[in-house]
Amino acid sequence: METRVVTSHLPADLAEKLDGLAERLDRPKAWIVKEAISSYIALEEERRRMTLEALADVAARRTHDHAEIEAWARALGKPKRKRRR
Repeated sequence: METRVVTSHLPADLAEKLDGLAERLDRPKAWIVKEAISSYIALEEERRRMTLEALADVAARRTHDHAEIEAWARALGKPKRKRRR
């Protein structure tokens, strides 16, 4: 795998936390930074995918009005009725 060096300045308190985490996990700081960036990018990519999906739903008029959502939310706190046999 081809790699590139990326540098960054961290606030001193964050750098100290990174140092402590690296020591506790017995991992290099570079490994922790790579994992953190990978996780953040995956989260942002998923957020973007979900946003685009939601915008497509709106464009296709697959929506619910406010009253429907309020009724749904009110029903969340109510216990379900038991069925009679």
